Amino acid sequence: MFQVLSDRLAAVFQKLRSRGVLSEQDVVAALREVRTALLEADVNFHVVKDFTEAVKARAVGQEVLGSLTPGQAVVKVVHEEMVRILGGATARLALAPNPPTVIMMVGLQGSGKTTTAAKIARLFAADGRRVSLVAADTQRPAAIDQLAVLAGQAGCAFYGTTPGDDPVRIAEEGVRRGSAQLADAVIVDTAGRLQMDEQLMDELGRVRAAIRPKEILFVADGMAGQEAVNVARRFDERIGLTGIVLTKMDGDARGGAALSIRAVTGKPIVYIGTGEKLDGIEPFHPERIASRILGMGDVLTLIEKAGQAVTQEEAVALARKIKGDGLTLEDFRDQIRKVRSMGSVSELLGMIPGVSRLTKGMAPDIDDRELVKVTAIVDSMTPAERRNPAILNGSRRARVARGSGTTPADVNRLLKQFAEARKMMKTLTAGRFARRLAGGGR
Repeated sequence: MFQVLSDRLAAVFQKLRSRGVLSEQDVVAALREVRTALLEADVNFHVVKDFTEAVKARAVGQEVLGSLTPGQAVVKVVHEEMVRILGGATARLALAPNPPTVIMMVGLQGSGKTTTAAKIARLFAADGRRVSLVAADTQRPAAIDQLAVLAGQAGCAFYGTTPGDDPVRIAEEGVRRGSAQLADAVIVDTAGRLQMDEQLMDELGRVRAAIRPKEILFVADGMAGQEAVNVARRFDERIGLTGIVLTKMDGDARGGAALSIRAVTGKPIVYIGTGEKLDGIEPFHPERIASRILGMGDVLTLIEKAGQAVTQEEAVALARKIKGDGLTLEDFRDQIRKVRSMGSVSELLGMIPGVSRLTKGMAPDIDDRELVKVTAIVDSMTPAERRNPAILNGSRRARVARGSGTTPADVNRLLKQFAEARKMMKTLTAGRFARRLAGGGR
């Protein structure tokens, strides 16, 4: 996410940090490079102009140029201004005082609108709320069936009829049924087109008037850059938006839409899509996103992902196993699976401050392939071998290699890494780390 822009900005700031003293000319030259990097990332021209002028106004002052670390002070100003154009505070969906909260999803065809509706429904359901999904897109083939399947995966109620039915009637009936079922939220998926037209705008306007949604969320393909921003602005002018969801952000190396759409439309980005699966969505935190773009990492999101993957009870049980030499290859494999459930390794590494620069040039999926190989090797072992690797003699290792599609050398390497990891973890659990992991103190 944002890798190209992040690399360009990192190179600019590295030059500034390497100088002990900065002049106004140094700052102006650096901002010229920043301006070029933002424009090449497809950020709106007016947003770039506003951003660079705001940074310059603050960065050429005595507070920055007279600082003991002027390069770092400039980066701080850039970070604060980037947070500002991204929206400042984290936006949250407004809940209706009297349920259900009606949320209307709009956007062009292919933006991921239907999947996003199910992702948001899953987030609500995970918080213990009752959610109903309504399929009011009667134009796209299989849209109704797709949402029905996704509703089942998200653990939500569903309402939809047949293709060609009146979308306004479906939306009204869906909201009525959701209210009767005591749903906390009703999410209405509407039709899209490959491009905007009067028929679509008229239909969306009639649906909005019929269901009076609390939120109207525009779903935009983040990789579309300025085109997504322009379409969002036209949707807002015609039907009025309350928020934006940017999809496919895991494949957006530039970031033009994310850095432009809030400033251009005045509407907050509420969520970003980070993968195709239903858990591939996260709240949009302007400060965290600015930190990612500037290579500062995103430790808070990493901690949240870890908290979702590993419960407190599991952490305590694991700490006890490690401390007592009870850690097995089965535990090792299970922990790898939990790490993979949090996202790609390259994505997780990018959330650790400074690591993105160290891993620059690494193939994005190389570490993920290694984790798949490790899992395959462990899965090819018998339960006894997983619990006691010492019994893995030469013939057993050869059998495991054949079963996992690897080589005996790969098996030997894994066993060595496991022994070293177990030793290192045991050392860590001997002190303060263990108390934190087990929740026993700070």
